[in-house]
Amino acid sequence: MEAAIDVSRLEDADLERELRAHGLTLKLSEARRIGELLGRAPTLTELTLFDTMWSEHCSYKSSREHLKRWLPTEGPDVVLGPVEDAGIVRLGEADGRRWCLVIGHESHNHPSQVLPFEGAATGIGGIVRDVYCMGATVVGVLDPLRFGDPRGAEAARSRAIMAGVVDGIWHYANALGVPNLGGDLVFHPGYDDNCLVNVVAVGLVPEDEIVRSRVPAEAATEPYDFILVGKPTDESGFGGAAFASVILDEGVENRGAVQVPDPFLKRVLSEANKAVLAAARAAGIAIGFKDLGAGGIACVSSELAEAGGFGMRVYLDRVHVADERLASRVIACSETQERYGWAVPRRFSPQVLKIYNEDFDLPHVYRGAAARVVGEVTRDGRYTLTRGEDRLCDAPVSVVTSGIRYERESAPRRQEPPAPALDPARDLAADLLALLADPNLCDRSYLYQHYDGEVQGHACLRPGEGDSGVSAPFQSSPLGFAVTCDGNPFYGERDPYLGGALAVCEAVRNLACQGAWPLALTDCLNYGNPEKPGPFGAFVEGVRGVGEACRAIGRLSEDDRGPAPRHPIPVVSGNVSFYNESARGAAIPPSPIVALLGRVPDVSRVPGQQLLAAGDPVVLLGPRAGALGGGAYHRVVLGSAGGALPAPDFARLRAEALVVIEAAQAGWIRAAHDVGEGGVAVAAAEMLLGRRPGALGLGLELDLPAGALAPAAALFDETGGFLLEVAPAHLEEFRARCRAAGIAPVATGRVTADGRLLLAVDGAARVELALADLAAAWQGTLPALFPQSAQAAEASR
Repeated sequence: MEAAIDVSRLEDADLERELRAHGLTLKLSEARRIGELLGRAPTLTELTLFDTMWSEHCSYKSSREHLKRWLPTEGPDVVLGPVEDAGIVRLGEADGRRWCLVIGHESHNHPSQVLPFEGAATGIGGIVRDVYCMGATVVGVLDPLRFGDPRGAEAARSRAIMAGVVDGIWHYANALGVPNLGGDLVFHPGYDDNCLVNVVAVGLVPEDEIVRSRVPAEAATEPYDFILVGKPTDESGFGGAAFASVILDEGVENRGAVQVPDPFLKRVLSEANKAVLAAARAAGIAIGFKDLGAGGIACVSSELAEAGGFGMRVYLDRVHVADERLASRVIACSETQERYGWAVPRRFSPQVLKIYNEDFDLPHVYRGAAARVVGEVTRDGRYTLTRGEDRLCDAPVSVVTSGIRYERESAPRRQEPPAPALDPARDLAADLLALLADPNLCDRSYLYQHYDGEVQGHACLRPGEGDSGVSAPFQSSPLGFAVTCDGNPFYGERDPYLGGALAVCEAVRNLACQGAWPLALTDCLNYGNPEKPGPFGAFVEGVRGVGEACRAIGRLSEDDRGPAPRHPIPVVSGNVSFYNESARGAAIPPSPIVALLGRVPDVSRVPGQQLLAAGDPVVLLGPRAGALGGGAYHRVVLGSAGGALPAPDFARLRAEALVVIEAAQAGWIRAAHDVGEGGVAVAAAEMLLGRRPGALGLGLELDLPAGALAPAAALFDETGGFLLEVAPAHLEEFRARCRAAGIAPVATGRVTADGRLLLAVDGAARVELALADLAAAWQGTLPALFPQSAQAAEASR
């Protein structure tokens, strides 16, 4: 019989010792509250269960009210908002069916700092399971990554973590047969002690085949079983959700909280899952399906039950385990990877077991893997766990899943460092080369080479070929989708609100460059300790920035083209990652990272980023405002983060994006790139270099009007905009469309055939560089930052 812990009678010091002795992160008030809710002393298994379910990772106990207040979640295209494992939006009709996109967005930050390979790999594994469980086929992943300063005091550790994370991502996703559609990579000393590994997965599902993560209503009239599928439960990942909800102390042994990945077993399970879903559809059987992630068996079984309005009884002695000596609380709450939970009618259970255990032969694919009936749905609204005669948990299921709420003190801090002076005598060509060689702006091809962007054969624009990844998933239809990830911590640390708002703005511009109508957004909100007013205030401001940008820019679509949006961009999925702070008190910069999905009506008309034809006009949209604060030029060249940050103009962005999307879909745009980090100068260089630097041997001439701005401010200003190569035959049509939208192109240059970048300001040449010099600066940085590349170079000498 498992002993109970009398949380109501123990003195504070004794209760603290008891909780910490068992590795529990519950606060004393929380432990005592559990006793009040149960009306008795809880068992150790119950305390462990609540430790997981009440963690920030699972309960959103500090963030939920702010997410509900600021983020719009509904819209005409939304099928399922942020209520289950992933969001779902309508894409359109193709191949005779109505199709939806499924998107999930998660973080695996703490595990990746402790064990980079395993942490990143299991991050990919977890997010693809979330999408699979909606009945979808996973058609792409993205990986926004943040690492410490690769040239700072912790350079060796930051580089090693980066190499391990990248290896973990490609090993898992490539083996699973899922293409990489993009992501981004940022270095900042604020990530020295806490890297960020955010992961996004996109899936495709016919609308009539969507599966829900809940016990179906049919369980009210016939018996339903709970079936556990996958690897044998072990102690890997035990306490993982709680581990992600405390300050990271690398001096403490946390490796057991990191799960162990197996992409090859995942691939078999994915095919077997499809067979079960097909069998259920063929028989007209309603089922519930959910992956096992944070909290393991206890979390998934209780959430399936509560979402459907039922109870659940789980028999832990029926669970297939790697070691029979495992403690009951470990079996209940371990986060062993590659597992799923099903709620199915009892009459269907034998067929499910046969598909997994016989047709797909799980026990021989992986030692100890199986599908087993380990529980049953009840109608009493209670959640019980037993092991033999031992009753380990007995509580209302609503109490288990509802979590708790905190009202935190919020005191956001904004940094206002002074702006550095701009020296009119500076060599701006040399400054541009310095920017292109910086780790945050250099060529990402070396990173993309690790990932398989071709598997499944749907790639239209691969990572690095455009501002967004574009996929063409249908055989007989031009319909496709685009997706991008964005977030700039250099803005977030200066102004948390702008960190959130500007991330949404850049994501919209990125999709517009590919002619994609934005459908839905997800966010991963990465911040420090919510118990401190500063980091929590930054979170609140970041959420407000994301939400206000989504509402003000609004939905862009064929039936919503007016200057005032009729609907917001909906936020359909996401994650909050708190406690990204080391034991010495160093918190990450506020880091909201968004992913934006878009619909591409005709993938054959999607422009890429690289300039294509000499003689074509190149048009700049978006006035220059001299916003260099937090930007690359001030930071890299002048060593300062001071100065004015870019000010979002949501109405202008909406108007510009509509023009660009429509022009791209009309076939008027041959190449497109958004103006962001490094301003027009870096955007122009990147359009010349492209994914294949110098392959076309083209050049670019562009003359910018400065107005009252210094030349450097005109060239490197990070106020958002678009740089567009327009087909000559459609230039006047494009200008007319701009006039109709109230937009005046800022400048018009031209593509040349001389392999030179010539940037002038008010008629005076300020940058003149050969394509070869641009490529030399841009290409060499990233490979040298990976430890294995440096070792290989040394060995080859």
